[in-house]
Formats: sequence, C-alpha cells, structure tokens
Amino acid sequence: MFDLDKWQEITSALKKNKLRTALTGSGVMFGILILVTLLGLGMGFQNRMKSNLGNLATNSTIFWTEKTTKPYKGLPRNRSFQFDNTDLIAMKRSIPEIEDVAPQINAWSGSANYNTFKKEKKGNFKIKGTSPEMNRVVPVDVLTGRFINENDLKEMRKVITIGPRVVELMFEDDEEPLGQYLKINGIFFQIVGTVKPLSRNMGMSDDIVQMPYTTLQKIYNRGEKFNVFMATAKVGESVEDIEDNIISLLSRRHKISPNDKEAFGHFNLAKIFKKIFGLFNSIGFLFWVIGFGVLITGIIGVSNIMHVVVKERTREIGVKRAIGARPLSIVSQIVTEAVFLTTFAGFWGLVIGVLIVEAAGKMTAGDPNAMILNPYVDIKVAFVALGVLVVFGCFAGLLPAQRAMKIKPVDALRYE
Repeated sequence: MFDLDKWQEITSALKKNKLRTALTGSGVMFGILILVTLLGLGMGFQNRMKSNLGNLATNSTIFWTEKTTKPYKGLPRNRSFQFDNTDLIAMKRSIPEIEDVAPQINAWSGSANYNTFKKEKKGNFKIKGTSPEMNRVVPVDVLTGRFINENDLKEMRKVITIGPRVVELMFEDDEEPLGQYLKINGIFFQIVGTVKPLSRNMGMSDDIVQMPYTTLQKIYNRGEKFNVFMATAKVGESVEDIEDNIISLLSRRHKISPNDKEAFGHFNLAKIFKKIFGLFNSIGFLFWVIGFGVLITGIIGVSNIMHVVVKERTREIGVKRAIGARPLSIVSQIVTEAVFLTTFAGFWGLVIGVLIVEAAGKMTAGDPNAMILNPYVDIKVAFVALGVLVVFGCFAGLLPAQRAMKIKPVDALRYE
C-alpha cells in the first residue's frame, strides 16, 4: 500500500489520459455531490418544519364541543353544551394516563379598532386565557419575568404576559414592560412576563396577550365555561386511549349518549406528527436512493475504464508476470488505482457538496419564509459516503483485475 514505485506508476497512468481520468472521476464526484447536497438540504427542510411546529407536544390531542346528534335521557338531539372547569379536575382524577389538560379560551377583542391602551399608545392584539399546563402543551420562550402560574389561576389575578409585537408597539425601546399596566377592554392588567411563541400553531403569534383563563372567564362573564381544551398523554401511553377515555367520561358528565361520537370534535396531533416524521424518513430514504443511483453509475464508469486500462496494459502485465510478479501484486495494482480514482473524485464531490449546503444556509439565514433552515451535512454521512466509495472502488477494480489474471503471460507478451 505504501510502495512509492506503485504510487508513482498509478499517478503516471492517470496523467497519461487526463481527459479520460477527469471524465471518469466526474461521474463519481457528481454522485457524492448530489447525495451530500440532497441530504444536507433535506436536513434544512426538516429543521424548517420542526421550527414551524416549535416545541408543540407531539403526544397531544385537541377537543372541542359540537352539537349532540342523538336524544338521551329525555334531552333532545341537536343540543349545544360547553365544558366547564370541573371537567378538568375530573379528567385529571379519573384518567391517570393524562399528563396535562389545559383549556384554550379566546377573548372578545372588542367592537372598536383597538382593545389595548397605555396612555397615548394603543393596539389591537390577540387575547387568550391560558394556564401553566398550556405552556407545556404549546410552549413559549419566557424572555423576561415569568409565565402564568397556579396562584394566578386560583386568585383570578389581573396579570398578563405579552408577546414581542405588543412590547414593540406599546413601549419605548429603553422602557421596561415588567410591572407596568395595560388597559385591556377597559380593565387594567399588570405585566408579569414577556414571551416569544416557539411556533405559529394553535393561534400563537407575536401579538398575543395571555392572562389566567379563570380571570378571563370572570371578566367576560363566562362562568366556568369553555369550548376547547388540549390534553397530552404520559410517556408510553397511547393518545388514542386517552381520547376514548375522555369521550366516555365527558359523555357521562354532560348526559350525552355513549354512541354519540359526533358530539365531540377531536383532533389527534400525535397521528399528524407521526405522519410528518414518517415523511421526513421517506424523503431521506429517497435522497439516499437518488444519490446512490448516481454514484453507482459513476462506479460502473470507473469499472469500465479500468477494463480499458487493463486491455491497454496487457503487454505490460505479461512482462511483469513473466519476470516473476506475483498475482496479488497485479491485482493490488489495479484495485489500488480504482480505489484511488474513486476516493479522490469522491472527496472533492464531498467538499463541493458541503460548500453548496453551507452557501444555501447562508443565503436563507434570517428569512422566515425560506423552505430550509440551518442545513448541514452530518459528519457520519460524510464518513459513510467515503467508506462506501472505498468499497465500491474495490469492486470497480476487482473485476478488471480478475480479467488481467486470466491472461496467460505468453499470450500477453504476443498482444498487440
């Protein structure tokens, strides 16, 4: 392997036919380049999808109320109903598979153009009732201060957290929002935290104002009623199972027929996440297939060229064998030449592919509408690709080497 004469002979042979060597190596180079580029951009696409989803709980489900479709216990069909706060307590006590359950309540933003005021400043923002549990289901990044806590819920405190857009419009650049008050639909609320949504799902946005849901219920005269909640399953538990248990429990509590499946609207986010991650895996597999397809085409080209090389050097091989060269030496010479060509071309394909991925990352950095986010090439993929090249290079040289060994020295010496 470290025979200097052998390497000088290999480089000399490759330099004699520079155009043929370049064209042969380009097939391998483009194979690795396409493979690495596709995988790197694929990781960027996955990062963008995951960024859009934020840290939304993947083992969650959403429930909302519909109208009953069947009469039950003297109550008519087509009846409207609402969940209440005691349902939350009952679900936590009766369904141990539930990790978190949190209502989602949107407030009326008022009939005027603006619902939030601070002296001469005014704005129109999304107002939501929330809970500590909701921050585990649809989390936000707490920039300053704190999030809504259990004491806020119990005491129905007039406190809020606000998003970046609210801070931008209602406060000066050097002004600290914490501890100050905003007048929302005629009622003053104290700011206890500034938050940034980690996703744009479930109505989350930068212009959001969140207060304890119990406070919102009281202020807007909703009693203890709400129409939507989210629930998550504990680790190892099935979301489908807790959905069935929730429907069974709430049907009993609200006097709904056990067979009335349409009275409850529900959406299993776990299934959606499973499909999304399955799509990621399928796309990654497709990229590997495409890259390997192009790579194998290049390797076949190398093997064919090595057959031509063996044919051109038939007389040389005959002379070597006639003066006592061992068969292993002849095979090693041809295989090493094929491995060197494929590895050298593949290395540059890998380098160019990484540069393309890095350039794509820099071009899309900071663009929230870009299809990719922080694309990168996994170092494991790079090593696997180079390892595959070495193996394929051996196969590319092995077949021509076997052909060379089948030629008898006497016939090789007579070859013209």
